[in-house]
Amino acid sequence: MRILTSVVTVACFAAVPCSAQTILKSEPLMLAPYEVAFVKDASCPSGKVLKVTGAIRGLHRRKACVSVAGEQASLAIATP
Repeated sequence: MRILTSVVTVACFAAVPCSAQTILKSEPLMLAPYEVAFVKDASCPSGKVLKVTGAIRGLHRRKACVSVAGEQASLAIATP
């Protein structure tokens, strides 16, 4: 019974960090191709964040305003 309880506890803690998405305060300078970053930006309406997708050399990044659930998001500071 103890083994089952500890296995369930470890599985719960392992699943929680995967569901959270970090929201940056500014857009990162370097972004790998097809990597996604969420940015709190004034250009998006209230309740939405800017989704920035990295592109291969010579192409522009894709940017779109998307809604993110409040309990799944956490604010972070982008390091230059």
